[in-house]
Amino acid sequence: MSQFKVNTEFENDIVILITEGYLNQEGGQMIANICLNNIDNGITKILLDMGQTKVVNSIGVSILIEIIEKLQGVEGKLGYFNLAPIVDKTFNIMGLTKYSSVYSNREDALANF
Repeated sequence: MSQFKVNTEFENDIVILITEGYLNQEGGQMIANICLNNIDNGITKILLDMGQTKVVNSIGVSILIEIIEKLQGVEGKLGYFNLAPIVDKTFNIMGLTKYSSVYSNREDALANF
């Protein structure tokens, strides 16, 4: 698969990570580093735009769980939007949606986050 990429945008007090590629250990670690840096700087609302991420493996999921745990410690939250159907199903099966939010698109995410 292609190399994983992350672009970062800010919307008010929310950081939006736009991901592209296979979310495995490499991609998960990239996301974690960006999230942890933002949390350290006081930004505790994080959204992932996963429209260009069609596959997530178990290591990628476990890294997202670590981010959720870190955010819970600072009363923050994690959300996702533009999920591929298989990624949405994976997140549900692995229990991520119990501790984070899924939105259909950016507008919905920003309005309801």
